[in-house]
Amino acid sequence: MTHTRHIPRALLIAASVTTLCLMPATSASANKDPGGGSFGDPPAKGNASGDGTLSAEAGAVVYDRSKNGTGAETGAVTAAGNWSPPPCWYAPRYTAAQFKKEREAVWAVGSTGHEWDLAQRKRYVEGHPYKNFNLDKADKGYWWSSYPNKSYPPGWDKCDKETFWVDKGDPPPADVPEAITPEMLAHLAYAEIRVPGTKVAMAPEGETKVNLPTWTWLDAAEFKPVSVTASVPVLGIQATTTAEPVSLKIDPGTEDARTYPTSGVCPLGDDGRIGEPYAKGKSKKTPPCGVKYLRSSGDGSYPLKATVTWKIHWTGTGSEGEQNLPDGEFGADQDVVVQEIQAINR
Repeated sequence: MTHTRHIPRALLIAASVTTLCLMPATSASANKDPGGGSFGDPPAKGNASGDGTLSAEAGAVVYDRSKNGTGAETGAVTAAGNWSPPPCWYAPRYTAAQFKKEREAVWAVGSTGHEWDLAQRKRYVEGHPYKNFNLDKADKGYWWSSYPNKSYPPGWDKCDKETFWVDKGDPPPADVPEAITPEMLAHLAYAEIRVPGTKVAMAPEGETKVNLPTWTWLDAAEFKPVSVTASVPVLGIQATTTAEPVSLKIDPGTEDARTYPTSGVCPLGDDGRIGEPYAKGKSKKTPPCGVKYLRSSGDGSYPLKATVTWKIHWTGTGSEGEQNLPDGEFGADQDVVVQEIQAINR
């Protein structure tokens, strides 16, 4: 049996309304593509029509992922430090008429309890503090409610404030810190960023030898800035979060190795490439980005890990220039076979 006594009443109402097929609650969740990206969301208008009717997606976050990373090996970055996207937010959900229809349908079901229904009638019908669902202000504002970020479970039920009214053009009440803002949109867009995989090109390819400098690099065509825009059209606010590659860190997978440079961190070059492709005649030169193994991998291989650091920032409604967000990292392992030169020449 599922226990619901600790779930906020407002969220139980949203579930009831969904069952009734009236004004479904829309969240920031999305279908996941095989590569780990979030694609396939139905387009969300998020606007009020000429008669003031709100679409079901009004306060939901609408994502534009057309400039995001693509492909089967894309993935979400891991943010540096203690960072997480907003677990929930408040935004417009109903017109006056829509909220009246929704709440009366919930009362008709009778699943929320008589005492609570009476309290709700006092709050929204009898003037404590709202009267008749604010129908006399139907064209002057919207009812705001909570939207859980179901793609980020921890704390999704934090927004348990009762549905409240906000006049058009007015800020939400000061005691509602979870009211949606461009900065919150930037953080939600951050969580939707997908970057390409980090399998580095190597020379020699597949197998290398003990004490032989191995060149590593990433193609500029694959590692370019990506971005996601998040918006709430009915409020006219948006934010674009952009991730730009800045460096590659090589971890050889063993202590018996040396990296180039010594730190193992290869910066992004002026040509947009990380590292330099190997060319004939360079085998005895030190690679600008690479590794030299000092011991054979025997019958196995070493798990070389290549991790790209992405600098992340956002711009949006009301922002003054680029605003920084925590750097993100995305890496992957690839097997490297290292053989003794003597074994190759037998």
